[in-house]
Amino acid sequence: MPHCLLKSSAAVATAAVTLALAAVSVQAQRPHGSAPVKGPWMDASLPPEQRADMVLQQMTLDEKIDMLHGNGMAHADQWQMPLTYQMNGGAGLVVGVPRLGIPAIIMSDAAYGVRSSGENGRYSTALPSNFASANSWDTNSACAYGELIGRELRNQGFTMTLGGGVNLTREPRNGRTFEYMGEDPLLAGTLVGNRIRCEQAQHIIGDIKHYALNDQETGRNIVDARISRRALQETDLLAFHIGINIGHPAAVMCSYNRINGDYACENTYTLHDVLKGQWKFPGFVLSDWGGTHSTDKASAAGLDNEQPLDKYYGPALKAAVASHKVPMAEIDDHVRRMLYGEFVSGIVDHPTEKSVPDIDRGMETALHMEEKSIVLLKNEHDILPLAPKVRTIALIGGHADVGMISGGGSAQVDPPGGNAVPVNGRKDSFWQSHVYFPTSPLKALQAKLPGARITYTPGDDPAAAAAAARNADVAIVFGTQWTSEGMDLPSLSLPDNQDALIDQVASANKNTIVVLETGTAVTMPWLPKVAGVVETWYAGSNGHRALANVITGEVNPTGKLAMTFPASEADLPHPKIAPLSREMENEGRSAVNSGTGTGYSTSYDEGLKVGYKWYESEHKQVLFPFGFGLSYTTYAYSGLKTDAGARSVTFTVKNTGKRAGTEVAQVYATLPDAAGEAFQRLAGWQRVDLQAGESKTVTVTLAPEVLQVFDEASESFHMVPGTYGVRVGSSSANEPLKATIHLQ
Repeated sequence: MPHCLLKSSAAVATAAVTLALAAVSVQAQRPHGSAPVKGPWMDASLPPEQRADMVLQQMTLDEKIDMLHGNGMAHADQWQMPLTYQMNGGAGLVVGVPRLGIPAIIMSDAAYGVRSSGENGRYSTALPSNFASANSWDTNSACAYGELIGRELRNQGFTMTLGGGVNLTREPRNGRTFEYMGEDPLLAGTLVGNRIRCEQAQHIIGDIKHYALNDQETGRNIVDARISRRALQETDLLAFHIGINIGHPAAVMCSYNRINGDYACENTYTLHDVLKGQWKFPGFVLSDWGGTHSTDKASAAGLDNEQPLDKYYGPALKAAVASHKVPMAEIDDHVRRMLYGEFVSGIVDHPTEKSVPDIDRGMETALHMEEKSIVLLKNEHDILPLAPKVRTIALIGGHADVGMISGGGSAQVDPPGGNAVPVNGRKDSFWQSHVYFPTSPLKALQAKLPGARITYTPGDDPAAAAAAARNADVAIVFGTQWTSEGMDLPSLSLPDNQDALIDQVASANKNTIVVLETGTAVTMPWLPKVAGVVETWYAGSNGHRALANVITGEVNPTGKLAMTFPASEADLPHPKIAPLSREMENEGRSAVNSGTGTGYSTSYDEGLKVGYKWYESEHKQVLFPFGFGLSYTTYAYSGLKTDAGARSVTFTVKNTGKRAGTEVAQVYATLPDAAGEAFQRLAGWQRVDLQAGESKTVTVTLAPEVLQVFDEASESFHMVPGTYGVRVGSSSANEPLKATIHLQ
């Protein structure tokens, strides 16, 4: 039964006795200093499936049940159990079987860095947010991202990450957009797969989440996502499938929401039929925290592990076995999958040893990742990079004198030294606090431009900000948009009257540059009046240096948008998020997940038309298209050729400017008319490094996953034979090369 956090001294004494007894019980299973286990399953040369079967045969029913649920959460009053103290300050704990050499699984929220690591005295690197990294379109950077997090998890003593978010951006106001990888299944799945592949290579259990359709936070514990099976398979599930095929994560986390009537963590179609049936996924499925709602139904559907407690998968599961409601074969399948995850990830053969993270190495990775993630959206009259002749610069707003903002919720990473902008005197990172990292753009720019006079004005007084701008050669306004788990944005406008501030500054100085720190797209009513726009997203531990490098031209920006920026919320597939009733209004707002309401749903009538596919098929003009991003140089495309046998396209990209750069060359495909689609699909891309004046021939193989359609009658994918259109260019809206290719 869950324990609440204890407050009184008597209660603390009682808890100490309880914890001591628990510790004795655990130690009794494997006395300190005892010889290592030498069972045949400890032979690392054997396949993980075989090793899992060997261990399973040695386990008692109680040991099996213990592996199928969590043991509390360190910082949640309502989620406490006697063994919670063993979780290393993380988010979850699954006990091992010490007598058989099976270690505990110690989980950490590690979306863009290891959460709550400040408590261990070992601050971890905060990388640019997951979505920021998607704007790099770089599989090598995705690998470096996962490698760093995996390494720092081991430094902290954790054995499993709870990162790996890949839900598509159907709803850009979603408070967790910054944790995901954009609106396209090929881009998102490819990048998250490469992150997971390299993360798990550090001998960490990899995770992909939130399976599936966790595309809004409003009513997240109860919302029923209604969608056709074809649309589900070709969009959200496709992103997961691609990610799983590339990354081979040992774990999949099912989401809070319902899918076509059933909760995601007891959904037979998505878990049993698709994930474990069609895709043959060999690992385990764990619930999101508080996302389990039944015992026998969830077990039969394919949920393997309940988190963070044992309400349904503890005594209730054991009783269900005794009463034959849950067959023993089902229990064995759950446990076998858990064991497989431990063996395939390497946590059995490579035990963690706490050590100090390599901070310098982490900071360099964060720097280069952010440099590739920054997107230059506007650069009128080449105002950027800032010329050496610029003598006075007015920085305005966004707390740019002390830091840069980060995304909140369970992904929040502790900033070294605490919040750079304390909240009511508090510098700690409490739930849904607006946390700024001590990454000062002011200081970074002063270091890069020692000959310029750079001043800072808070921006809370628009008249004072306009006066500062009027007296400077260049004004740089920082616009911030905070987002977090447990909430959706009321709109895509910058909050706190920042649009008016930017407008007033731009009226005072035509050389105004806007630097955006956001978790998703924003609308820009002031866009025609400003000279430049730089999107930095949530920039991580070294965002200030990356920004300064781009603004001063030391780094040529290469980022391309992983989501469309709409002109208005009125152009979204769902102009308004359906409101909750008063009785349901708290569902999804906090870390407490009740999930007891019914009757709230979202119908994804747009189906296949996610992101750029929606705007294209509905003929809606956008602010900035998917795949868009400017450079300090220019590129030209020519010579498109197709090869039906190899299902590939070849073309030439030339750097027509005066400095080196990297172009993200994008290939889109349109399916034959029989597919019934009025939009194109991203079918491949390649980052191309080019010196000034240099040309390169590029060959891109069309991704087979996006050339197929799903047939609901046969529950399978197939190619539509016929003529496919091919478009090549720098974004989904700029494709100078066009051809056709006939495929069978």
